[in-house]
Order: sequence, then C-alpha cells, then structure tokens
Amino acid sequence: MKLDVLIVAAHPDDAEISAGGILLTLRDAGRPYGIVDLTRGEMGTRGTADDRAREVAAANAILRPTVRENLGLPDGRVAVTVEARERLAALIRRHQPEVVIAHHVDDLHPDHAACGQIAREAWYLSGLQRLAAPGETARRPKRIYHFLGHVPTEPTFVVDIGRVWEDKVKLVRCYASQLQPDGAQDKGQHFLFGADVLQRMETRARFFGERIGVRYGEGLLHKGPLPCMDPILG
Repeated sequence: MKLDVLIVAAHPDDAEISAGGILLTLRDAGRPYGIVDLTRGEMGTRGTADDRAREVAAANAILRPTVRENLGLPDGRVAVTVEARERLAALIRRHQPEVVIAHHVDDLHPDHAACGQIAREAWYLSGLQRLAAPGETARRPKRIYHFLGHVPTEPTFVVDIGRVWEDKVKLVRCYASQLQPDGAQDKGQHFLFGADVLQRMETRARFFGERIGVRYGEGLLHKGPLPCMDPILG
C-alpha cells in the first residue's frame, strides 16, 4: 500500500519517543504510515534482543502501522554507506510515502546522526530511475523532515499531540527495558541526560506545546521554506 508517511529510526523505541504523537495522530486519522527501524537495538545496555522484539510487538499493537520493517543494520555501528542508503531507497520506492521523517543529522548519538544522513541520501536517491532495480519505479517523497533528539534545535513547525498524549505515554511504556535503571549498580550512564526517559519526553512535549499554545507538541525540522499547505498537515 502507498504510504502517507514513513518514519526512519535508528533503534526500536526512537520513533515512539520522538514522534509517537505524530504516529498516533496518523493512526487516529486512518492514514497509512510505516516505520523502518535500522537496527534491532541488540547492543542496548539494558534488555536483550528478545526483550526488544517483544516490546516492538507491544508497541505495534497500539500503533497499528500499515507496515513496520527492520533493515538489520548493526546496532552501535550504523554507518552511512552506499549499501545502507540504497536498501532504504529501494524501500522508499516500494512504499512511495509522501513524507519521510527521520532523526536530525546533528545528534550526539552516532547511530541517530547516521540514520538521519542515510534517510536524507536515500530520500534523494529514491527519485533516480537509473539507480532503481528492474521493475522499480523511481519516486521521491515530497518532503523529508527530521525529528529532534539530544541537540536542542528550533523546529520548523510543531504538531499538536494533546489528544493522543496519554496513548503516547502507554506506547513508550511498552519499552520497559529501556526506561529505568536496572538495579542499584545501574546509574543510567547510557543516557546522556539521565535515565528518566518519560520525564524528559514530557518536558520536551510541554516546551514545544507551549510554543504553539497547546499542552503537548512534537517539533519537526525542515531544511528550507515550506509551502502554505503541506502533505503531513493534510
């Protein structure tokens, strides 16, 4: 099925934490959307690969995405390579989204930054017919946006997620292995700014929401000006 939006994230839970409100808004509007996780999160400080797989299944039960795929790139070693960008470009051609949303290319986590760059390059390459495999039709999505991670950045626009905020909290709680320190010896060192993901998520959502006069918001960044009417807002 042709998608309206395709989210590209480095690890399972990245899309939910940074853009879960947008995903839930798309769900409630009945719009087709998909998620591509580049890795399985197997190198995470907490939880096992099996834990992560069960958590993704629980999140999918809430999100009900049209499609969710995993490229199986190595967690902790995501690199901007020709192979990675061409695999993602082929996936974009297959699903033909109107909009791609991915990590910001300026992020302190190397996997996040690489994911953002891979997505940007794949977005462009998806429109080049001579790079398409036999039977593929080249088509470039109308827009590519970046969601905001560890680096504070002024968003291009903010999406009101107040109506789905409680569902977003339930959604992110699906990733229980990643939310809290695991025992007395775990000080949350793998998080840059502390281990309380839910608290930081709410602080950011309230900050962005206040910028547009609502309670909760999620910010997106676009490189360059936008037209008055945009496909993600339709």
